[in-house]
Amino acid sequence: MKIALVGIGKIALDQHVPALNASQDWELAATVSRAGRVEGVEAYTAIADMLAARPDIGVVSLALPPVPRFAAAFAALEAGRHVMLEKPPGASLSEVHALQDLAQKKGVTLYTSWHSREAEAVAAAKAWLADKQVLRGHITWREDVRKWHPGQDWIFEAGGMGVFDPGINALSILTEILPMPVHLTGADLDFPANRQAPIAARLQFAQNITADFDFRQEGPQTWDMEFETDQGHIALRMGGNILEINGKPAGGENTIMGEYPALYARMAALLRAGASDVDLRPMVLVADAFTLGQRQTTDAFDF
Repeated sequence: MKIALVGIGKIALDQHVPALNASQDWELAATVSRAGRVEGVEAYTAIADMLAARPDIGVVSLALPPVPRFAAAFAALEAGRHVMLEKPPGASLSEVHALQDLAQKKGVTLYTSWHSREAEAVAAAKAWLADKQVLRGHITWREDVRKWHPGQDWIFEAGGMGVFDPGINALSILTEILPMPVHLTGADLDFPANRQAPIAARLQFAQNITADFDFRQEGPQTWDMEFETDQGHIALRMGGNILEINGKPAGGENTIMGEYPALYARMAALLRAGASDVDLRPMVLVADAFTLGQRQTTDAFDF
């Protein structure tokens, strides 16, 4: 199937393009970007031009930052194309609901992808927790924004989500593996004096679960979550790729390279089934954090 990739930045080149090139389901037939290119692939600078010129491309994958993504997604859906959204699926919940309504009206597929749910050990953790009572849990999600988003000021602008850009990955795993619903009860958000989005956050959930997100960690990065249950202890490490049960290795592999191939396989399956997959639970938790969060101002941050 022919697919167009919109937004040729770091995540597109690191993950989307290799996943598409390795897939038997997809042909990367066009890209749309103001400056980015993929060698050997037809390139456009505006999505309207691509949609007009390439009616043969039935699927559009959007790897743009959240704020400009809505307009591109709306245009693609309005043109009758199927759409796959990079996480987070938008800058606001209301715009994603609007996209969902439009996709349903047009009879096309909309997929809100969550790549961390495809990490190597997530499915096994979900299966282990299925018949257990979670007593308490903690998430530590700390990484270096300068490493993963070098010079990308948009991530600290309104709608960029700041530390919730990686933090929502943890929340996507949390909402996938827990055997019960989870909701937020409080948050503390640290905003640099010169920025509009938080650089760190501490979250509290009603289910005796807490989370610590920070975008300032240098050196080794930390993407861990641990839970005490009525039948023992479970931990997911390295972004959901390594599983430990009662302190012992229990599976997984320390690699993220299987996540995006799994997303594109899922998109292909949705198209064959004529279905959509729009799960906004992780984004609801982020919205609740901004609603309930107590704001603290911290030192100015510059790349």
